[in-house]
Amino acid sequence: MSTAAVPARSGVVLADLIPGTRARDLALVAGGAALTGLAAQLAVPVPGSPVPVTGQTFAVLLVGSALGAGRALAALALYALAGLAGVPWFQGGTHGAGASFGYILGMLLAATVVGALARRGGDRTVLRTAGTMVLGSAIIYAVGVPYLALALDMSASAALAAGLVPFLIGDAVKAALAMGALPTAWKLLGRD
Repeated sequence: MSTAAVPARSGVVLADLIPGTRARDLALVAGGAALTGLAAQLAVPVPGSPVPVTGQTFAVLLVGSALGAGRALAALALYALAGLAGVPWFQGGTHGAGASFGYILGMLLAATVVGALARRGGDRTVLRTAGTMVLGSAIIYAVGVPYLALALDMSASAALAAGLVPFLIGDAVKAALAMGALPTAWKLLGRD
């Protein structure tokens, strides 16, 4: 029987297919934090919003899917703590707890939830991946938008207009990319 005919084991994420132990996990966590930091440098200002469009959310959702909940949480915690400590790898080379730090807190939770869903096959098909990515994005906004409103003393409607609405099209594009990439990776590995 070929490996292509064997269904994927429940509870396996892409990172589990890489042989190794703790050293592998540490490298994956550091790599996930670094990928997120690099993606955050792809920042495009949004007129009327203190929050730019970045590649950060896409990286976070991929890190969650690929690493699973535990490693993804560790990677995003490393990213957040290093940025708070002064590493200039938040959006556009910033660091510290600015008005958009709530999105980073949301990313911690989103990566964990997305990772847990990936362990249950949430990244194996286009439709499941779409649902997983939409939920992950919603979690980021559920934490980020209220934090933005509090940090800048904005009304809820102003925070939604500045911190959610301008990003919906970009998030749809990011979800579409993930919907193609993740199920394809599983198919190429013969584990779909």
